[in-house]
Amino acid sequence: MNFSAAERETLKSVYRQAGPEGVARPGDLAEALGLSPATITARLKKLDERGLVEHRPYQGVTLTLEGRVAAVAAIRRHRIVERFLSDMLGYPWDHADRLAVTFEHSLPAEVVQRLFVALDRPKTCPHGFPIPAAEADEVAVLPTLADSEPGDMVEVAMRGDTHPDVVSFLETIGIRPGTVVEVRERHPFDGPVVVTVGGEDRVVGHKLAREIFVQSGHNR
Repeated sequence: MNFSAAERETLKSVYRQAGPEGVARPGDLAEALGLSPATITARLKKLDERGLVEHRPYQGVTLTLEGRVAAVAAIRRHRIVERFLSDMLGYPWDHADRLAVTFEHSLPAEVVQRLFVALDRPKTCPHGFPIPAAEADEVAVLPTLADSEPGDMVEVAMRGDTHPDVVSFLETIGIRPGTVVEVRERHPFDGPVVVTVGGEDRVVGHKLAREIFVQSGHNR
C-alpha cells in the first residue's frame, strides 16, 4: 500500500498520541501536526475509508491493525533516515529529526532498507530510541530516568523536540543520547534523581528526569 507524506505523518501522530488506551483525540492530532480541525478531520476521513483508522466523532481515533503496521513502518523509516543523517552526513542528533521529515517520504522502501543495511542494521535512532523491526505493529516504549531504580545502569534517549535549552544544560553535565549513567539515588515524593556520569555524581530534578528516556540492561 502506498502512502503520501501527509498520510504517514498523520498515522505516526495517531500512534504517538493514542497512549495506553489506544485512542487519540482529533484536537490533539491537529495541534501536534499544526493543522486546522477541518484539515485533520478530512485526513482522518480518508484514512478511515482506507481501513487504516476508525474515526468516531466525539469518541476519538483508533488505528486498525493495518494502520498500526503502517504507522510503525513510518516510524521505522523516519528513524533509519535520522541515523543516515547523523552517521553518514554528520548532522547533530538534535537536528536529524527535523531534517528527516523534509525528504524521508520521497525515498522508495527499497532505498530505506538499503540505508538500513549500509548503516550495519542499527538498533536505535540517533536519539536513542529503538528502530522497530520490519512489519512490526508495536514500537518499544521506553521508561524515563524518573522511573529508574538505584543501582540501574541505563542508556539515555531524548526526544528530537526536546527544548534546546534543556539539551544545552544536559550537555554541560555530560548527558546526551547514548550516554550510559548509573542511577545512585531516587528521592521520594517527586524528588530529584542522582546519577553518576563520567565518574561524577549529578543531580537531575524530577521534571527534567521525566524528559530523559532510558534503556536498561547495561552491565556495570
